[in-house]
Amino acid sequence: MTETLLSAKDLSVRFGGVLAVNKVSFDVRRGEVFTLIGPNGAGKTTVFNLISRLYTPTTGTISFDGEPLARRAPHEIAQLGIARTFQNIELFENASVLQNLLIGRHTHRQTSLWSELLFTPKTRRAEVAAREKVEQVIELLDLQHYRESPVGGLPYGVRKVVELARALCTEPTLLLLDEPSSGLNVEETDDMAFWIDDIRAELGITVLMVEHDMALVAKVSDRVLAMNQGEVLALGTPAEVQRHPGVIEAYLGSMDDAASLRRTVTP
Repeated sequence: MTETLLSAKDLSVRFGGVLAVNKVSFDVRRGEVFTLIGPNGAGKTTVFNLISRLYTPTTGTISFDGEPLARRAPHEIAQLGIARTFQNIELFENASVLQNLLIGRHTHRQTSLWSELLFTPKTRRAEVAAREKVEQVIELLDLQHYRESPVGGLPYGVRKVVELARALCTEPTLLLLDEPSSGLNVEETDDMAFWIDDIRAELGITVLMVEHDMALVAKVSDRVLAMNQGEVLALGTPAEVQRHPGVIEAYLGSMDDAASLRRTVTP
């Protein structure tokens, strides 16, 4: 039996009189790519924000590796082994790619302020170790050419990869990808699919993804959870979910779109 890494049970959250998420339950298995799909306003990003502890559920629980996340403050989530990217890129645009990635190593900092000011041998060893980890991620995602470039001057697609790289620099057990293909062209989306496969296969990282591009979803996902209006519509493989009548009506919108999706997931 595959081990459960993340478990959400009966999650609900209200914002005033609006029920944004209503009794949503799912388990993410260790080592899989699990994707949330649904139309805008379905509650997908709200679920991400609940996992990240940016929101607190009105009812229900979330546990990660057996530990209830409600006990943790938002700034402790990365230390547990959960990293996240955002739909709107959140990087330090005036800093270089390398500097942005080194910031991702802050969760592993074990030196004091005084040792850093005095640049003690322990601090030097820590900086060398951090740089080695960052260089491994740069090589994995083919960012060598952009290492010293200011992020603000880079193409949008490259910045998306840099944000992914910074998340990987935290050495997560679970990676939350919020719309990784948003704003990317077809070639860049194909590259993203390749990297998601490598992140899972080579680094052993479990991926929980929110995504609208159904071709990408079909390529990389082991299981898919479809949501609409804050509730669960269907759960299964990409092929199973795309055939669900409620998904066709709420998410795909038309039988023509459904047929198009079917061609992307049918061998």
